[in-house]
Amino acid sequence: MDALIVIFITGLVGLFVGMMKKPVLTLSITITGLVTAFILTLYARSYESIFSKYNGLSTSPLTDAFSLLVIGLTILIVLGGFNYFKKDKEHTSDYYGLMLFSLCGALIMIAFNNFFMFFLGLEIMSIPIYVLVGIKKSNVLSSEASIKYFFTGSFATGVLLFGIALVYGATGTFDLLTINSMRGIAEPSPMFHIGVLFILAAFLFKVGSVPFHFWSPDVYQGSPDAIMSYMSTVVKVSALCAFVTLFSNVFMDSKHVYLIILEVFIAISFIFGYVSALKQSNLKRMLAYSGISNTGLAMLTILNGDFGSLWFFLLSYTAATICIMTLSQAMDKIDSEDISNWKGIGYKNPIIGVVIIISFLSLSGIPPLTGFFGKFLILSNSFQNHLWLVIIGLISSVIGAFLYLRFIVLSMAKDSNAEKICLSPLHFVIIGLSTIVLLFGWSILLF
Repeated sequence: MDALIVIFITGLVGLFVGMMKKPVLTLSITITGLVTAFILTLYARSYESIFSKYNGLSTSPLTDAFSLLVIGLTILIVLGGFNYFKKDKEHTSDYYGLMLFSLCGALIMIAFNNFFMFFLGLEIMSIPIYVLVGIKKSNVLSSEASIKYFFTGSFATGVLLFGIALVYGATGTFDLLTINSMRGIAEPSPMFHIGVLFILAAFLFKVGSVPFHFWSPDVYQGSPDAIMSYMSTVVKVSALCAFVTLFSNVFMDSKHVYLIILEVFIAISFIFGYVSALKQSNLKRMLAYSGISNTGLAMLTILNGDFGSLWFFLLSYTAATICIMTLSQAMDKIDSEDISNWKGIGYKNPIIGVVIIISFLSLSGIPPLTGFFGKFLILSNSFQNHLWLVIIGLISSVIGAFLYLRFIVLSMAKDSNAEKICLSPLHFVIIGLSTIVLLFGWSILLF
């Protein structure tokens, strides 16, 4: 809770400081606030906050772990996007302010304790993103992406509100603990079940899963690299965390209503995402479609309420995504979105080549990288009760490995026309930290 307030105040202060048109100062204030919030969350169990008795949010070591993940990711994204955002000195603070306010919503979605706070967090997280997606004002794709994301997101929000209203009508409360305490006392009404299905549909949209995935490739393609990084990491982490919280716990009594539906969508997401990614010539669209398959894998944790493996998988997935998108931002003289322009980049730039290999091998689930252990934990924990989904997941992983290895081969091809890329100190820091996570993140399992 303290971290939430610090981030909100940092966003406000940054907006006022932005009137001085000094991007470096804005960056310093933003990073200071985020690091302070990270430290407060890290030591949240060692002191009692004055806000600890607030019933709208509940904290635990698990919510702290997810909060640390999204705050850490935001720090890397803020640093990585600085070279792009500082070009517009008048609005640098606006971009960072919107990102921090969105992070506030993400933290609320991780720790919400009732539907009111959940909806508030969702909207606080989403509305700034609608704006940030369209910040490339001269780019038609960016404007189209912003409008498309706004309208489809608004529709999903309407569906979500309708579902929450039905659940409230059936239970008479927004409080999750109260709803959870009703389990086993009486059979939930049909109104409750229908409300759960509406909420499920809204969540499938928010996480970009089949069949409500159609917005993600276009929105990812039209977004600036830093915003796309934020959407594919922070937004996805918080949405999946909330997804598992509700459907593996609060809505367990309706499992017989949505279980088959969810299993089918997970299975289709596995195959559809990677198969569609094979056809893409645009890097962001490739990552968007492959992200659908990775989202399907993450949703397996809903079936067994396995928060631990979800966190570990998202740690590896987001670290690899940050690496790739940071490299994309470093290629400012090249159209990095066109996959063909990556030919020979890894060969001509050995450090970049090593990062590309580690990142995509981790996404492929190749041992001993962290990505392997993330996938292994989810699939092994689902083996006993959902064997058929595990089999499909393994098949999709083979397709994904082919997709990622194809990119590695392209980037490592010997090409005399490949450009020499200069990485800035900030890019080195981001890539270095992310690569360490991919190489040694699995060691967390030892503690």
